[in-house]
Amino acid sequence: MRKGLLLTAASVVLVSSLAACDDSSSGGTGSGSHVKPKIGVILPDSKSSARWETADRKYLSEAFKAAGVDFDIQNAQNDKQQFQTIADQMITSGVNVLVIVNLDSGTGKAVLDKAKAQGVATIDYDRLTLGGSAQYYVSFDNTEVGKLQGEGLSKCLSDMKAKKPIVATLNGSPTDNNATLLADGYNGVLDPKYKSGDYLKGPDQSVPDWDSAEASTIFEQMLTSEPKIGGVLAANDTLGNAAIAILRKQHRNGEVPVTGQDATVQALQNILAGDQCMTVYKAVKKEADATVKLAVSLAKAEKGETNATVEDPEGKRKVPSVLETPVAIYKDNVQDVVDDGYVTKAQLCTGKYAALCTKAGIK
Repeated sequence: MRKGLLLTAASVVLVSSLAACDDSSSGGTGSGSHVKPKIGVILPDSKSSARWETADRKYLSEAFKAAGVDFDIQNAQNDKQQFQTIADQMITSGVNVLVIVNLDSGTGKAVLDKAKAQGVATIDYDRLTLGGSAQYYVSFDNTEVGKLQGEGLSKCLSDMKAKKPIVATLNGSPTDNNATLLADGYNGVLDPKYKSGDYLKGPDQSVPDWDSAEASTIFEQMLTSEPKIGGVLAANDTLGNAAIAILRKQHRNGEVPVTGQDATVQALQNILAGDQCMTVYKAVKKEADATVKLAVSLAKAEKGETNATVEDPEGKRKVPSVLETPVAIYKDNVQDVVDDGYVTKAQLCTGKYAALCTKAGIK
């Protein structure tokens, strides 16, 4: 059995001690000799993507309730000090497992190391903490997400019969390892196009903290410096929508294909309107369910099931992982996201989008 997949001895003692003290009120998980596991989750913010509050909180809560465990989900709102304070409070409150979406690897590592020192098991959720000590990592294949974005932009440019388009790139936050993986994926598709001369490489810049206001400013500057931008590789839907808003001001929305990821309601509406080329749908429910399953296993000092191993280049270790598969979404398969229950027709087909939904056959 691999090291790091079990709770430390201190954790097991802690769980056992709590069970002995509180079994009568816990509604225990098994024979009555153990309390229910208690699991803490720290989400990063509510600005970089709507998904954290609209999807992740929802699906994690549902999975925890179905598993019959106690849980506490809090959002750090992009505040590093608050992130650490929440972690301290959760550890003090007696969580058996701490699940984090780091704001950056430095802050994440400090929290993971403190949890480990206190005998609390840990899971990196969605973002890998470089140099960290989490026992597990649960996410999507983010290099594949980036590849789908690159292929999506190429498809849309091809469909438009674009000739030597200038492609601008709005990368994700430089402190997020996912942004690095995404760039590996889409650059792997686009770099050969630049080399062959099929595409012309335009402005390329990272957006701190995935911030939409920053993205708007950056993209407006990009258009000023290069007015003939013909395609935008935006690393997520928040950045994509920021670019679309600037293009709309110049009456160029719909003329310049823009990518994204997260399949937010806004992005799907942009796609139906023809303002966004595509997005990448990540079935957050699968990610949440896998995380809860692993967390419960850790709380019970059991080995969890994984389907991959991810290399942490800074920690020089292989992290047992669960990686889910992303899906490219274009106008002709927006229905797939609705069918999956990630968004509802009522959410999507409001106001002016009702007619567009009808035209696209959204049921």
